[in-house]
Amino acid sequence: MKRSHPTNKARLNPQPDRAVALCRALRGALVEARHPAARQPLEPLPDKGLAHDHVRLVGSGLLARIPKQSQMGLDAVHNLDYQRACFARAAAGGHTPALHGWLAPGAHLPRGALLVEEVLGRPARLPQDLPAIARSLASLHALPLPSAAASAPLLHAPDPLQSLCDEIEAQARHLPAARVAPVVAQAVAQQLQQLKTLCNTAPRPPRHLIAFDAHPGNFIVRADGCAVLVDLEKCRYSYPGLDLAHATLYTSTTWDVHTHAALSVGELADFYRDWAAAAGTATEAAAAWHVPLRSAMALWSLTWCAKWRVLEGAAAQSGGDGEDWSAQRSQAELVRHVRGRVDHYLDSGVVERLLHELQALREALRP
Repeated sequence: MKRSHPTNKARLNPQPDRAVALCRALRGALVEARHPAARQPLEPLPDKGLAHDHVRLVGSGLLARIPKQSQMGLDAVHNLDYQRACFARAAAGGHTPALHGWLAPGAHLPRGALLVEEVLGRPARLPQDLPAIARSLASLHALPLPSAAASAPLLHAPDPLQSLCDEIEAQARHLPAARVAPVVAQAVAQQLQQLKTLCNTAPRPPRHLIAFDAHPGNFIVRADGCAVLVDLEKCRYSYPGLDLAHATLYTSTTWDVHTHAALSVGELADFYRDWAAAAGTATEAAAAWHVPLRSAMALWSLTWCAKWRVLEGAAAQSGGDGEDWSAQRSQAELVRHVRGRVDHYLDSGVVERLLHELQALREALRP
């Protein structure tokens, strides 16, 4: 889980020393690369994400996306290559920012940076912008599926469901150290066992290009009503139902203060129908998987919360490689917000809400 791309959000001042150092590093990298915008004024944006800093190159129409870490555990070069591929593959759908260049990892920016289009608009408003988000995701899911050989560097696991189950199980190992309530640990264990059973017994739905980080805070709505998905760090070839879940789960719609909303079951069902209307032929085989994949995405989110609770207290790693959830990577205000959200989502009442919602949605989507 990550916070949203910060364009056009409330202009909170980042920590002064950190902001100055960030701009100095970006300036050095731009000058070294002899980039045409090397002398543009730089404006650090509010710290809204655990994986990136953002700096506006004023007057250029560009934003620099500067990685704080690799959520996928990649070294600096491969992390930047992966993100470049995410933007390049998604561009054909017409609902993502254009990629305009990159700065290779180096002395100034150990993890490098992407230079992407600055999308002008406002944060998504729920539930009224859900149809636009559904259309945006459908445009991504409708893109042609490459062969396994041509899919690199994006993840294209032989069995994406089993791969997801393995990832959730690895995150779930943090539950004891996260000191969640026994009833929460039991609920996660039961749902994880159901997912393992599904992996062993069920066929698989068709796979498509998905974002895997489609929470509402990652969308900017332009003046024409188009919802632009601005965070593409974790794209992969997997199941659209995971994106549909991540866009509408309680743990997603209440994550970002600018898009905060608790959706009704009726609003959720309408969202799935809006996606089906926009996605065309991709929908029939996917329909039976909406609730199972929603359950899996809820599990992923809850176990990520446990993982973050355990790892955020570690010291920031040196160098530019790998995963690093240290709170030292982010502004104190952001860390406090994430800590509050994590505590809330790991509460037994919220976990119970998620489980009840799954059953209610299953009934609402029944033909």
